[in-house]
Amino acid sequence: MQANKSKDTKPELVVRARLREAGYTGYRLHWKKAPGKPDICFPGRRVAIFVNGCFWHRCPHCALPLPKSNVEFWRAKFARNRARDARDHALLVQDGWTVIVVWECMLKKERLESTMREVLLEVGRASEGGPRVARVVEIGARRPWKLRRERQRLRSRHVLR
Repeated sequence: MQANKSKDTKPELVVRARLREAGYTGYRLHWKKAPGKPDICFPGRRVAIFVNGCFWHRCPHCALPLPKSNVEFWRAKFARNRARDARDHALLVQDGWTVIVVWECMLKKERLESTMREVLLEVGRASEGGPRVARVVEIGARRPWKLRRERQRLRSRHVLR
């Protein structure tokens, strides 16, 4: 595990490059004053961006299998990672921050443009002069109204009851 990088990963570099291209500069990297040391942090805008690796943070989109050896260790490790993420997000929201979570799989070629459009929209929303809404935004997550529509569609096909 020593060879695994925690800073300046490819997905993180992609997000940073796109933020710079869009004119969002002045961010801090792994800012120690914010809970969880977000990968990208805009202290003035109170926006924290976490670029999560699918394996280490157990991506809800990928459904990755557990490693075959030493299964109990990995279960405990992943549970600790998820608990730490939830705690850090809650502390940031409690302090009035907008937390943006970007999953590594959402930065693949076919999804990159839509993902970054969503990230930039959220950063811009937090930068506006209006009232700030502290919340956690998971980029690429299915929206509740889309889930409702999908359930209705499945019910109409008699797939779900």
